[in-house]
Amino acid sequence: MLIHTVLFDPASPEAEARIREACEILAGLSIPGMSGFHHGPNRDFEGKSARYTYGFAVFFENRDVHLAYEAHPDHVRAGGMLVENSRGGHDGIFVSDLEV
Repeated sequence: MLIHTVLFDPASPEAEARIREACEILAGLSIPGMSGFHHGPNRDFEGKSARYTYGFAVFFENRDVHLAYEAHPDHVRAGGMLVENSRGGHDGIFVSDLEV
């Protein structure tokens, strides 16, 4: 299983609202083998990621499912919104893919 975690450094308060909107689009995807999409504010209890104020985690059965998600037109559209609204574009996004 892969846990795909993405955190965002929004460019502005308005940009954070657009990031939440993009996450709602992603949460609505129905791809076999994709489960457990959750998004929300980063509470940063350990003080390690304060610049990333919002994010999501999604679970994939395997890499093939992850690739199907990446290619999905709604992911492409939402991904563009996420890049557009993160400080510095791609530089304002942190991604990790944990294999568990």
